[in-house]
Amino acid sequence: MAPTAVLIGDVIVGAGSRVLHGAVLTAEDGQVSIGKDVVVMENAVIKGRAGHSVTIGDSVLIGPHAHVNGTSVGRESFIATGASTFPGSVVEAGCELRINAVLQVNSRLAAGSVVPISWVAVGDPAQLFSPDRHDDIWAIQKTLNFTGTVYGTATGVGMDGIMEKQSRFYGTHVADVEIPDGPTAS
Repeated sequence: MAPTAVLIGDVIVGAGSRVLHGAVLTAEDGQVSIGKDVVVMENAVIKGRAGHSVTIGDSVLIGPHAHVNGTSVGRESFIATGASTFPGSVVEAGCELRINAVLQVNSRLAAGSVVPISWVAVGDPAQLFSPDRHDDIWAIQKTLNFTGTVYGTATGVGMDGIMEKQSRFYGTHVADVEIPDGPTAS
């Protein structure tokens, strides 16, 4: 682990895996399990969620600034710089999510699939759309229960209800204290 990497909660890192500077692996709400020979690059965020733990198979690269949120990632996959995956999503073995690609909530990317630069994959099985096709993406995405999956709220709950719940959840960190590395002086 790089000295500036942050691991929180129930995080398992397999043999030969590396977590680079600024990466955050947070399992405060669901487990994060990383296989062997995985590289998590600088400033990536990997977040386990209630009901949507993160599992990353062997021989996977998670690129800089990637965001893997409540996702199962199959072995030998490549999640490029800035790519994002959302809770309940599945990346099967040997997939590529190229720069800034998105895999939407509760969507499944079939083994060996490639999501082009900045494209969006949505649905189960995932369909691929260029980012200028918002209406087509939304037609599928609105059926996938984004607010329920990501925020645990009912469809139609406004931002006031969502953010009150989020503020309460993250408020548990108000009294956190840093634990120094290594032995402490007496």
